[in-house]
Amino acid sequence: MPGARMRRVNEAVREVVSAHIAGDLKDPRIGFVTVTSVDTSPDLSHARVYVSVLGDEDERERTLEGLQSSRGYLQAMLNDELHLKRTPTLAFVYDDSIEQGMRLSQLIDEAAPPPEDDRG
Repeated sequence: MPGARMRRVNEAVREVVSAHIAGDLKDPRIGFVTVTSVDTSPDLSHARVYVSVLGDEDERERTLEGLQSSRGYLQAMLNDELHLKRTPTLAFVYDDSIEQGMRLSQLIDEAAPPPEDDRG
């Protein structure tokens, strides 16, 4: 469990990366992306950037490739804006937690009995 300082660093990295993905990147491979969270190593050498991508598996793969090729630019933006002791190397990871949540919700809806009509 990260401490308060690491949570602040993770949130700052998430905000900067998210803003530059949405505003600056012109790579046609990158579709609609949401940065869901960031997990930075304690020594600030690496940061896993968890992303959710709207679309099918093919679009997800293309988007991750586009983000990976934009990694250097995004790291430079981190360095410019955050002035950390060390700029972390970014690694983009698909976050399937939203997909899993929707699937669980669907399964619960299918298993739950329909509400009774009490308009009697």
